[in-house]
Amino acid sequence: MAQVLEFKLPDLGEGLTEAEVVRWLVEVGDVVAVDQPVVEVETAKAMVEVPCPYGGVVTARFGEEGTELPVGAPLLTVAVGSAEAMESQGASGGPSDDGAGSEASGNVLVGYGTGAPAARRRRVRPAPVGQAPTTAAHQAPATAAHPAPAPVTAARSAPARASAPAPTSVPVLAAGDPQGPVAVISPLVRKLARQHGLDLRQVAGSGRDGLILRTDVESAIRAADEDAAAVPSTPARPEADTSGERIPLRGVRGAVAEKLSRSRREIPDATCWVDADATELMAARAAMNAAGPKVSVLALLARICTAALARFPELNSTVDAEAREIVRLTGVHLGFAAQTDRGLVVPVVRDAHTRNVESIGAEIARLTEAARDGKLTPAQLTGGTFTLNNYGVFGVDGSTPIINHPEAAMLGVGRIVPKPWVHEGELAVRQVVQLSLTFDHRVCDGGTAGGFLRYVADCVEQPAVLLRTL
Repeated sequence: MAQVLEFKLPDLGEGLTEAEVVRWLVEVGDVVAVDQPVVEVETAKAMVEVPCPYGGVVTARFGEEGTELPVGAPLLTVAVGSAEAMESQGASGGPSDDGAGSEASGNVLVGYGTGAPAARRRRVRPAPVGQAPTTAAHQAPATAAHPAPAPVTAARSAPARASAPAPTSVPVLAAGDPQGPVAVISPLVRKLARQHGLDLRQVAGSGRDGLILRTDVESAIRAADEDAAAVPSTPARPEADTSGERIPLRGVRGAVAEKLSRSRREIPDATCWVDADATELMAARAAMNAAGPKVSVLALLARICTAALARFPELNSTVDAEAREIVRLTGVHLGFAAQTDRGLVVPVVRDAHTRNVESIGAEIARLTEAARDGKLTPAQLTGGTFTLNNYGVFGVDGSTPIINHPEAAMLGVGRIVPKPWVHEGELAVRQVVQLSLTFDHRVCDGGTAGGFLRYVADCVEQPAVLLRTL
Protein backbone atom coordinates (compact mmCIF):
# COMPACT_ATOMS: atom_id res chain seq x y z
CA MET A 1 0.00 0.00 0.00
CA ALA A 2 1.35 3.42 -0.96
CA GLN A 3 2.31 5.89 1.76
CA VAL A 4 2.18 9.66 1.05
CA LEU A 5 5.22 11.55 2.36
CA GLU A 6 5.66 15.28 2.48
CA PHE A 7 8.90 16.80 1.24
CA LYS A 8 9.63 20.23 2.73
CA LEU A 9 11.99 22.94 1.51
CA PRO A 10 15.29 22.01 3.19
CA ASP A 11 17.74 24.32 4.89
CA LEU A 12 20.12 25.22 2.08
CA GLY A 13 22.82 26.39 4.45
CA GLU A 14 24.63 29.69 5.15
CA GLY A 15 21.76 30.95 7.31
CA LEU A 16 19.30 31.29 4.43
CA THR A 17 15.68 31.31 5.52
CA GLU A 18 13.79 31.38 2.22
CA ALA A 19 14.10 30.56 -1.49
CA GLU A 20 12.22 31.48 -4.64
CA VAL A 21 10.72 28.78 -6.83
CA VAL A 22 12.26 29.41 -10.25
CA ARG A 23 11.21 26.33 -12.20
CA TRP A 24 9.43 23.09 -11.45
CA LEU A 25 11.16 20.08 -12.95
CA VAL A 26 8.30 17.61 -12.36
CA GLU A 27 4.55 17.60 -12.78
CA VAL A 28 1.85 16.07 -10.59
CA GLY A 29 1.57 12.41 -11.60
CA ASP A 30 5.23 12.06 -12.57
CA VAL A 31 7.20 9.16 -11.14
CA VAL A 32 10.40 10.42 -9.51
CA ALA A 33 13.53 8.54 -8.60
CA VAL A 34 15.39 8.87 -5.31
CA ASP A 35 17.57 12.00 -5.45
CA GLN A 36 16.00 13.18 -8.71
CA PRO A 37 15.94 17.02 -8.89
CA VAL A 38 12.34 18.16 -8.63
CA VAL A 39 12.56 21.96 -8.42
CA GLU A 40 15.02 24.74 -9.16
CA VAL A 41 15.11 27.45 -6.48
CA GLU A 42 17.07 30.64 -6.12
CA THR A 43 18.38 31.99 -2.86
CA ALA A 44 20.33 35.13 -2.09
CA LYS A 45 23.47 33.08 -2.64
CA ALA A 46 22.93 30.74 -5.59
CA MET A 47 20.61 28.88 -7.91
CA VAL A 48 20.07 25.31 -6.64
CA GLU A 49 18.35 22.24 -8.04
CA VAL A 50 16.74 20.50 -5.07
CA PRO A 51 16.62 16.67 -5.17
CA CYS A 52 13.80 14.74 -3.57
CA PRO A 53 14.90 12.13 -0.97
CA TYR A 54 11.92 9.88 -1.77
CA GLY A 55 11.07 7.76 -4.78
CA GLY A 56 7.47 7.45 -5.90
CA VAL A 57 4.62 9.30 -7.60
CA VAL A 58 4.23 13.08 -7.20
CA THR A 59 0.76 13.74 -5.82
CA ALA A 60 0.92 17.50 -5.16
CA ARG A 61 3.13 20.58 -5.60
CA PHE A 62 3.17 23.67 -3.38
CA GLY A 63 4.10 27.12 -4.66
CA GLU A 64 3.90 28.51 -8.18
CA GLU A 65 6.98 29.60 -10.11
CA GLY A 66 8.07 32.98 -8.80
CA THR A 67 6.73 32.29 -5.30
CA GLU A 68 9.04 32.74 -2.30
CA LEU A 69 8.84 29.95 0.28
CA PRO A 70 10.36 29.81 3.77
CA VAL A 71 12.61 26.96 4.80
CA GLY A 72 10.45 24.13 6.15
CA ALA A 73 7.43 24.94 3.96
CA PRO A 74 5.98 21.99 1.99
CA LEU A 75 7.38 21.59 -1.52
CA LEU A 76 5.60 18.49 -2.75
CA THR A 77 4.11 15.18 -1.64
CA VAL A 78 5.19 11.78 -2.94
CA ALA A 79 3.30 8.50 -2.79
CA VAL A 80 5.88 5.78 -2.07
CA GLY A 81 5.35 2.05 -1.96
CA SER A 82 3.04 1.77 -5.01
CA ALA A 83 3.69 -1.04 -7.46
CA GLU A 84 4.64 1.37 -10.24
CA ALA A 85 6.95 3.34 -7.95
CA MET A 86 8.62 0.17 -6.73
CA GLU A 87 9.33 -0.99 -10.26
CA SER A 88 10.75 2.36 -11.24
CA GLN A 89 12.92 2.43 -8.10
CA GLY A 90 13.99 -1.25 -8.15
CA ALA A 91 17.61 -0.38 -8.91
CA SER A 92 17.78 2.11 -6.03
CA GLY A 93 16.67 -0.31 -3.30
CA GLY A 94 13.19 -1.66 -2.48
CA PRO A 95 11.04 -0.98 0.55
CA SER A 96 11.97 -2.60 3.83
CA ASP A 97 9.87 -3.81 6.71
CA ASP A 98 10.19 -0.51 8.53
CA GLY A 99 8.03 1.39 6.03
CA ALA A 100 9.17 4.39 3.99
CA GLY A 101 12.60 4.72 5.51
CA SER A 102 14.29 2.64 2.84
CA GLU A 103 12.73 4.88 0.15
CA ALA A 104 14.81 7.83 1.41
CA SER A 105 18.12 9.02 0.00
CA GLY A 106 21.48 8.60 1.59
CA ASN A 107 22.50 11.99 0.16
CA VAL A 108 21.67 14.77 2.57
CA LEU A 109 21.16 18.51 2.27
CA VAL A 110 21.10 20.40 5.53
CA GLY A 111 17.84 19.65 7.33
CA TYR A 112 16.59 16.56 5.51
CA GLY A 113 17.58 13.11 4.36
CA THR A 114 18.41 9.82 6.06
CA GLY A 115 21.40 8.17 7.52
CA ALA A 116 21.41 5.30 5.04
CA PRO A 117 24.89 4.99 3.56
CA ALA A 118 25.15 6.21 0.00
CA ALA A 119 27.14 3.14 -1.02
CA ARG A 120 24.07 0.92 -0.57
CA ARG A 121 22.19 2.93 -3.19
CA ARG A 122 22.82 2.07 -6.78
CA ARG A 123 23.74 5.15 -8.79
CA VAL A 124 22.20 5.83 -12.16
CA ARG A 125 24.97 6.09 -14.68
CA PRO A 126 24.53 8.75 -17.36
CA ALA A 127 23.79 7.30 -20.78
CA PRO A 128 25.95 8.11 -23.77
CA VAL A 129 24.99 11.20 -25.74
CA GLY A 130 22.16 10.37 -28.14
CA GLN A 131 20.90 7.43 -26.02
CA ALA A 132 18.04 7.87 -23.55
CA PRO A 133 19.13 7.01 -19.98
CA THR A 134 17.06 4.73 -17.73
CA THR A 135 16.57 4.76 -13.99
CA ALA A 136 16.56 1.00 -13.46
CA ALA A 137 18.08 -2.11 -14.95
CA HIS A 138 14.59 -3.31 -15.91
CA GLN A 139 12.36 -0.26 -16.50
CA ALA A 140 8.62 -0.90 -16.14
CA PRO A 141 6.58 0.26 -19.16
CA ALA A 142 4.80 3.61 -18.67
CA THR A 143 1.06 3.63 -18.15
CA ALA A 144 -1.52 6.33 -18.75
CA ALA A 145 -1.82 6.93 -15.02
CA HIS A 146 1.91 6.86 -14.29
CA PRO A 147 4.21 8.06 -17.09
CA ALA A 148 7.81 6.91 -17.19
CA PRO A 149 10.16 8.78 -14.86
CA ALA A 150 12.19 11.64 -16.25
CA PRO A 151 15.80 10.67 -17.10
CA VAL A 152 18.41 11.53 -14.50
CA THR A 153 21.42 13.39 -15.92
CA ALA A 154 24.53 15.01 -14.53
CA ALA A 155 23.00 18.42 -15.30
CA ARG A 156 20.37 17.69 -12.60
CA SER A 157 22.38 15.90 -9.96
CA ALA A 158 21.83 16.60 -6.27
CA PRO A 159 24.03 19.32 -4.72
CA ALA A 160 26.60 17.53 -2.58
CA ARG A 161 28.17 18.50 0.73
CA ALA A 162 31.55 20.14 0.57
CA SER A 163 33.02 16.99 2.15
CA ALA A 164 31.43 14.65 -0.39
CA PRO A 165 33.83 13.11 -2.89
CA ALA A 166 33.93 14.56 -6.38
CA PRO A 167 32.07 12.62 -9.07
CA THR A 168 34.20 10.06 -10.82
CA SER A 169 32.84 10.90 -14.26
CA VAL A 170 30.97 13.69 -16.01
CA PRO A 171 29.07 13.25 -19.28
CA VAL A 172 31.14 14.83 -22.00
CA LEU A 173 29.21 17.18 -24.27
CA ALA A 174 30.75 18.99 -27.19
CA ALA A 175 30.26 22.76 -27.17
CA GLY A 176 27.26 23.73 -29.30
CA ASP A 177 25.61 20.28 -29.05
CA PRO A 178 21.85 21.03 -28.74
CA GLN A 179 21.09 17.63 -27.19
CA GLY A 180 22.01 15.89 -23.94
CA PRO A 181 23.10 17.21 -20.53
CA VAL A 182 25.42 20.11 -19.85
CA ALA A 183 28.66 19.19 -18.10
CA VAL A 184 28.14 21.47 -15.09
CA ILE A 185 27.86 20.45 -11.43
CA SER A 186 28.24 23.70 -9.47
CA PRO A 187 25.02 25.74 -8.98
CA LEU A 188 27.18 28.86 -8.71
CA VAL A 189 28.55 28.26 -12.19
CA ARG A 190 25.00 27.89 -13.53
CA LYS A 191 23.89 31.08 -11.81
CA LEU A 192 26.88 33.03 -13.12
CA ALA A 193 26.11 31.91 -16.67
CA ARG A 194 22.42 32.77 -16.27
CA GLN A 195 23.19 36.27 -14.95
CA HIS A 196 25.28 37.03 -18.03
CA GLY A 197 22.95 35.39 -20.55
CA LEU A 198 25.56 32.78 -21.42
CA ASP A 199 24.55 29.52 -23.11
CA LEU A 200 26.53 26.81 -21.31
CA ARG A 201 26.17 24.54 -24.34
CA GLN A 202 28.52 26.90 -26.16
CA VAL A 203 31.24 26.64 -23.48
CA ALA A 204 34.01 24.05 -23.66
CA GLY A 205 34.92 22.73 -20.21
CA SER A 206 38.52 22.49 -19.11
CA GLY A 207 37.83 20.19 -16.16
CA ARG A 208 38.00 16.44 -15.97
CA ASP A 209 35.98 14.76 -18.73
CA GLY A 210 34.93 18.17 -20.08
CA LEU A 211 33.52 19.52 -16.79
CA ILE A 212 32.72 23.24 -17.11
CA LEU A 213 34.46 25.19 -14.34
CA ARG A 214 33.91 28.70 -13.11
CA THR A 215 37.06 29.88 -14.88
CA ASP A 216 35.64 28.60 -18.17
CA VAL A 217 32.46 30.62 -17.70
CA GLU A 218 34.37 33.75 -16.66
CA SER A 219 36.58 33.47 -19.75
CA ALA A 220 33.53 33.13 -22.00
CA ILE A 221 31.94 36.19 -20.36
CA ARG A 222 35.08 38.25 -20.90
CA ALA A 223 35.22 37.21 -24.56
CA ALA A 224 31.57 38.19 -25.06
CA ASP A 225 32.19 41.57 -23.40
CA GLU A 226 35.17 42.22 -25.68
CA ASP A 227 33.09 41.39 -28.75
CA ALA A 228 30.33 43.72 -27.59
CA ALA A 229 32.83 46.52 -26.95
CA ALA A 230 34.12 46.20 -30.52
CA VAL A 231 30.66 47.06 -31.91
CA PRO A 232 30.00 50.83 -31.95
CA SER A 233 27.17 51.64 -29.58
CA THR A 234 24.27 53.88 -30.57
CA PRO A 235 23.82 56.86 -28.24
CA ALA A 236 20.62 56.69 -26.28
CA ARG A 237 17.99 59.07 -27.58
CA PRO A 238 15.55 60.90 -25.37
CA GLU A 239 11.98 59.71 -25.57
CA ALA A 240 9.84 61.58 -28.06
CA ASP A 241 7.47 64.17 -26.65
CA THR A 242 3.95 62.95 -27.47
CA SER A 243 2.10 65.64 -25.54
CA GLY A 244 1.36 67.82 -28.60
CA GLU A 245 -1.80 68.19 -30.65
CA ARG A 246 -3.25 64.94 -31.96
CA ILE A 247 -5.00 64.96 -35.34
CA PRO A 248 -7.02 61.84 -36.24
CA LEU A 249 -6.09 60.14 -39.51
CA ARG A 250 -9.54 59.88 -41.00
CA GLY A 251 -11.52 61.03 -43.99
CA VAL A 252 -9.44 62.00 -47.02
CA ARG A 253 -6.25 62.30 -44.97
CA GLY A 254 -6.76 58.84 -43.54
CA ALA A 255 -7.47 57.31 -46.94
CA VAL A 256 -4.35 58.91 -48.41
CA ALA A 257 -2.24 57.71 -45.49
CA GLU A 258 -3.46 54.14 -45.88
CA LYS A 259 -2.89 54.10 -49.64
CA LEU A 260 0.63 55.55 -49.39
CA SER A 261 1.54 53.15 -46.59
CA ARG A 262 0.29 50.19 -48.59
CA SER A 263 2.29 51.35 -51.59
CA ARG A 264 5.48 51.44 -49.54
CA ARG A 265 4.77 48.03 -47.99
CA GLU A 266 3.91 46.17 -51.18
CA ILE A 267 5.69 47.86 -54.09
CA PRO A 268 9.47 47.60 -54.57
CA ASP A 269 9.83 50.99 -56.22
CA ALA A 270 12.79 52.76 -57.78
CA THR A 271 13.22 56.29 -59.13
CA CYS A 272 15.15 57.74 -62.05
CA TRP A 273 15.24 61.38 -63.17
CA VAL A 274 16.53 63.68 -65.88
CA ASP A 275 16.76 67.43 -66.55
CA ALA A 276 15.12 68.59 -69.77
CA ASP A 277 15.16 71.84 -71.73
CA ALA A 278 11.49 72.87 -71.86
CA THR A 279 12.07 76.07 -73.84
CA GLU A 280 10.58 74.69 -77.07
CA LEU A 281 7.60 73.20 -75.18
CA MET A 282 6.78 76.56 -73.63
CA ALA A 283 7.07 78.21 -77.05
CA ALA A 284 4.70 75.64 -78.56
CA ARG A 285 2.20 76.24 -75.77
CA ALA A 286 2.31 79.98 -76.34
CA ALA A 287 1.63 79.45 -80.05
CA MET A 288 -1.29 77.11 -79.32
CA ASN A 289 -2.83 79.56 -76.83
CA ALA A 290 -2.55 82.36 -79.38
CA ALA A 291 -4.45 80.28 -81.95
CA GLY A 292 -7.27 78.93 -79.78
CA PRO A 293 -8.42 77.93 -76.28
CA LYS A 294 -5.69 78.03 -73.67
CA VAL A 295 -3.79 74.82 -73.03
CA SER A 296 -2.11 74.12 -69.72
CA VAL A 297 1.40 72.72 -69.31
CA LEU A 298 -0.15 69.81 -67.41
CA ALA A 299 -2.35 68.96 -70.41
CA LEU A 300 0.70 68.92 -72.69
CA LEU A 301 2.60 66.67 -70.30
CA ALA A 302 -0.43 64.38 -69.98
CA ARG A 303 -0.56 63.96 -73.78
CA ILE A 304 3.17 63.23 -73.81
CA CYS A 305 2.60 60.55 -71.13
CA THR A 306 -0.08 58.77 -73.16
CA ALA A 307 2.25 58.70 -76.16
CA ALA A 308 5.08 57.33 -74.01
CA LEU A 309 2.84 54.64 -72.51
CA ALA A 310 1.92 53.49 -76.02
CA ARG A 311 5.63 52.85 -76.58
CA PHE A 312 6.29 51.38 -73.13
CA PRO A 313 3.08 49.55 -72.10
CA GLU A 314 4.89 47.78 -69.21
CA LEU A 315 4.37 50.94 -67.14
CA ASN A 316 0.61 50.93 -67.75
CA SER A 317 0.06 47.77 -65.74
CA THR A 318 -0.58 46.35 -62.30
CA VAL A 319 0.63 43.33 -60.35
CA ASP A 320 -1.68 40.52 -59.23
CA ALA A 321 0.36 39.34 -56.25
CA GLU A 322 -1.85 36.35 -55.46
CA ALA A 323 -1.70 35.00 -59.01
CA ARG A 324 1.94 36.14 -59.40
CA GLU A 325 1.08 37.83 -62.70
CA ILE A 326 1.69 41.22 -64.30
CA VAL A 327 -1.53 42.54 -65.85
CA ARG A 328 -0.92 44.91 -68.78
CA LEU A 329 -3.92 47.22 -69.14
CA THR A 330 -5.37 48.10 -72.53
CA GLY A 331 -6.64 51.59 -71.70
CA VAL A 332 -4.86 54.55 -70.11
CA HIS A 333 -6.84 56.15 -67.32
CA LEU A 334 -4.58 59.02 -66.32
CA GLY A 335 -4.64 60.27 -62.75
CA PHE A 336 -3.23 63.66 -61.75
CA ALA A 337 -2.46 64.93 -58.28
CA ALA A 338 -4.54 67.87 -57.13
CA GLN A 339 -4.08 69.71 -53.84
CA THR A 340 -7.31 70.82 -52.14
CA ASP A 341 -8.37 72.23 -48.79
CA ARG A 342 -9.38 68.68 -47.79
CA GLY A 343 -5.99 67.24 -48.76
CA LEU A 344 -4.36 65.57 -51.75
CA VAL A 345 -6.70 63.87 -54.21
CA VAL A 346 -6.05 62.14 -57.53
CA PRO A 347 -8.87 62.60 -60.05
CA VAL A 348 -8.76 60.31 -63.09
CA VAL A 349 -9.09 61.29 -66.77
CA ARG A 350 -10.83 58.29 -68.33
CA ASP A 351 -9.55 56.92 -71.66
CA ALA A 352 -6.81 59.53 -71.87
CA HIS A 353 -5.17 57.56 -74.68
CA THR A 354 -8.11 58.44 -76.97
CA ARG A 355 -8.02 62.20 -76.25
CA ASN A 356 -6.03 65.04 -77.78
CA VAL A 357 -4.38 67.83 -75.83
CA GLU A 358 -7.47 70.07 -75.90
CA SER A 359 -9.78 67.29 -74.66
CA ILE A 360 -7.39 66.25 -71.91
CA GLY A 361 -6.99 69.89 -70.83
CA ALA A 362 -10.75 70.43 -70.61
CA GLU A 363 -11.25 67.27 -68.54
CA ILE A 364 -8.41 68.21 -66.16
CA ALA A 365 -9.97 71.64 -65.62
CA ARG A 366 -13.41 70.15 -64.94
CA LEU A 367 -12.12 67.58 -62.46
CA THR A 368 -9.91 70.15 -60.70
CA GLU A 369 -12.87 72.46 -60.12
CA ALA A 370 -14.96 69.58 -58.77
CA ALA A 371 -12.09 68.59 -56.46
CA ARG A 372 -11.82 72.09 -55.00
CA ASP A 373 -15.58 72.17 -54.44
CA GLY A 374 -15.49 68.74 -52.78
CA LYS A 375 -17.86 67.30 -55.39
CA LEU A 376 -15.73 64.48 -56.82
CA THR A 377 -17.45 61.11 -56.81
CA PRO A 378 -15.66 57.89 -55.80
CA ALA A 379 -15.73 56.78 -59.46
CA GLN A 380 -13.78 59.90 -60.43
CA LEU A 381 -11.09 59.12 -57.86
CA THR A 382 -10.53 55.44 -58.63
CA GLY A 383 -9.50 53.22 -61.51
CA GLY A 384 -6.37 55.07 -62.57
CA THR A 385 -3.59 53.20 -64.40
CA PHE A 386 -0.85 55.88 -64.37
CA THR A 387 -0.44 59.12 -62.41
CA LEU A 388 1.08 62.49 -63.33
CA ASN A 389 2.24 64.62 -60.40
CA ASN A 390 3.08 68.28 -61.05
CA TYR A 391 4.76 69.29 -57.80
CA GLY A 392 6.43 72.19 -59.58
CA VAL A 393 3.41 74.33 -58.63
CA PHE A 394 4.79 74.24 -55.06
CA GLY A 395 8.04 75.83 -56.20
CA VAL A 396 10.23 72.73 -55.93
CA ASP A 397 12.54 71.24 -58.52
CA GLY A 398 12.51 67.52 -57.72
CA SER A 399 10.89 64.76 -55.71
CA THR A 400 10.65 60.98 -55.45
CA PRO A 401 6.93 60.32 -55.85
CA ILE A 402 5.19 57.43 -54.09
CA ILE A 403 3.34 55.21 -56.54
CA ASN A 404 -0.46 55.42 -56.38
CA HIS A 405 -1.23 51.79 -55.47
CA PRO A 406 -2.04 49.55 -57.37
CA GLU A 407 -0.52 51.37 -60.34
CA ALA A 408 2.99 50.64 -61.60
CA ALA A 409 4.47 54.11 -62.10
CA MET A 410 4.18 57.85 -61.54
CA LEU A 411 5.81 60.74 -63.41
CA GLY A 412 6.82 63.73 -61.31
CA VAL A 413 7.35 67.20 -62.80
CA GLY A 414 9.27 69.99 -61.08
CA ARG A 415 9.07 73.72 -61.68
CA ILE A 416 10.15 75.16 -65.05
CA VAL A 417 12.74 77.87 -64.36
CA PRO A 418 15.45 79.70 -66.31
CA LYS A 419 18.84 77.99 -65.88
CA PRO A 420 22.22 77.98 -67.61
CA TRP A 421 22.13 75.33 -70.34
CA VAL A 422 24.39 74.34 -73.21
CA HIS A 423 22.27 74.83 -76.34
CA GLU A 424 23.67 74.13 -79.80
CA GLY A 425 27.20 74.19 -78.43
CA GLU A 426 26.88 77.49 -76.60
CA LEU A 427 26.00 78.43 -73.04
CA ALA A 428 22.56 79.94 -72.88
CA VAL A 429 19.73 80.60 -70.44
CA ARG A 430 16.96 78.08 -71.07
CA GLN A 431 13.70 77.00 -69.42
CA VAL A 432 14.72 73.81 -67.57
CA VAL A 433 12.54 71.23 -65.80
CA GLN A 434 13.43 68.13 -63.81
CA LEU A 435 11.41 64.99 -64.56
CA SER A 436 11.38 61.99 -62.21
CA LEU A 437 9.84 58.57 -62.76
CA THR A 438 9.08 56.22 -59.87
CA PHE A 439 8.27 52.71 -61.09
CA ASP A 440 7.42 49.27 -59.75
CA HIS A 441 10.58 47.24 -60.30
CA ARG A 442 8.49 44.07 -60.59
CA VAL A 443 6.91 45.14 -63.88
CA CYS A 444 10.08 46.29 -65.65
CA ASP A 445 13.79 46.93 -65.28
CA GLY A 446 15.75 50.15 -65.47
CA GLY A 447 16.10 49.95 -69.25
CA THR A 448 12.37 50.23 -69.80
CA ALA A 449 11.95 52.94 -67.19
CA GLY A 450 14.89 54.89 -68.61
CA GLY A 451 13.52 54.54 -72.14
CA PHE A 452 10.13 55.88 -71.05
CA LEU A 453 11.66 58.83 -69.22
CA ARG A 454 14.03 59.64 -72.07
CA TYR A 455 11.15 59.65 -74.58
CA VAL A 456 9.18 62.06 -72.35
CA ALA A 457 12.23 64.33 -72.08
CA ASP A 458 12.72 64.26 -75.86
CA CYS A 459 9.10 65.32 -76.38
CA VAL A 460 9.53 68.14 -73.86
CA GLU A 461 12.68 69.36 -75.63
CA GLN A 462 11.32 68.82 -79.17
CA PRO A 463 7.51 68.85 -79.19
CA ALA A 464 7.56 67.99 -82.88
CA VAL A 465 8.45 64.44 -81.88
CA LEU A 466 4.79 64.07 -80.82
CA LEU A 467 3.65 64.58 -84.42
CA ARG A 468 4.66 61.01 -85.18
CA THR A 469 2.08 59.69 -82.74
CA LEU A 470 -0.78 62.12 -83.51
